[in-house]
Amino acid sequence: MRVAVVQMNSQADVNDNLARVAALVERAAEMGAELVALPENFAFMGESDEAKRAIAEDLPDGAISRAIAALARDKNVFVVAGGMPEKSDDAARPFNTSALFAPNGALLARYRKIHLFDVDLPDGSSLRESSACQPGEEPSVTEVRGKKLAMTICYDVRFPELYRRAADAGAHVVTVPAAFTLLTGKDHWMALLRARAIEDQVFVIAPAQHGKHPRGRQTFGKSCIVDPWGDVLAQCGEGEGIAVATLDFEYQDRVRAMLPALKHRRL
Repeated sequence: MRVAVVQMNSQADVNDNLARVAALVERAAEMGAELVALPENFAFMGESDEAKRAIAEDLPDGAISRAIAALARDKNVFVVAGGMPEKSDDAARPFNTSALFAPNGALLARYRKIHLFDVDLPDGSSLRESSACQPGEEPSVTEVRGKKLAMTICYDVRFPELYRRAADAGAHVVTVPAAFTLLTGKDHWMALLRARAIEDQVFVIAPAQHGKHPRGRQTFGKSCIVDPWGDVLAQCGEGEGIAVATLDFEYQDRVRAMLPALKHRRL
């Protein structure tokens, strides 16, 4: 399976961001991608939580999800819409939802981010995702062209039990769309992605935000695709871009046969 990760520098204008998404997905499709993964907050990284609440929508009927569905249909690709505000039963706290759209535009699956990023960083900044988002409760594993794909989002990558749940459900591929902070990303991003790939013997597809955003946020980038041995197959450089790789599932089978750690579990 040929897959692509899209690296973005999303800002506060939803229409501008979606225009960039369309251009980047088109380029990825031209490069042969069958599945294209977008980063967390691909449609909006704005100044206020109020603005994010205002664009929260019902899936698949909202303007953002309709745009992504049309794009998937037009380019004949699967699209992982990495993280977008989905209405919840609490108007003040929408879900942060990753949605998988099929080449016919249908919504195949959704995952609502379980682990929310509430931290006080050493640089003095404070982030409270739970003040503006409601956490999800259930993992998501669905089938894409005969292989199982699990969806996660950003901060989830620090919680290996979620990825082991995905492996137990038969996942071959896990997506990790992110808006990782520059401070934590430079030390932890690649180490965590490679660890999740190695310990669960899965392909990890990790599209990310990069650069400066409203509210003084700065994200790390380094969108990448990692194989089940922990090797980085493709990685974006600085700025907006695309990285493409082919997932070799026969190689994954060999890795799992050669090092059958998943069968050796005792706990």
